[in-house]
Amino acid sequence: MSEQKDVFEFPCRFPVKVMGERHEELTATVIEVVRVHAPDLDEVDVVVRESSSGKYLSLTVTVNAHSRAQLDQIYLALTSHAMVKIVL
Repeated sequence: MSEQKDVFEFPCRFPVKVMGERHEELTATVIEVVRVHAPDLDEVDVVVRESSSGKYLSLTVTVNAHSRAQLDQIYLALTSHAMVKIVL
């Protein structure tokens, strides 16, 4: 059996899309969760958009990814958070 090769070359800049219901603490909470695994995350690397109805927020968080394991940890931390609905 051959070893599975990663399609990404690390380190790289990797955008993570996060969606949740509009809440005044959503952006700060997502940044805090991501910084546990990517401490060099800068707030300028976070783009926030409001849904057309204003009920939801979409955040694009671009991290300096160093490994697949790091990205997996970020995804797990975000998807398990109560404020987060979807992570892409």
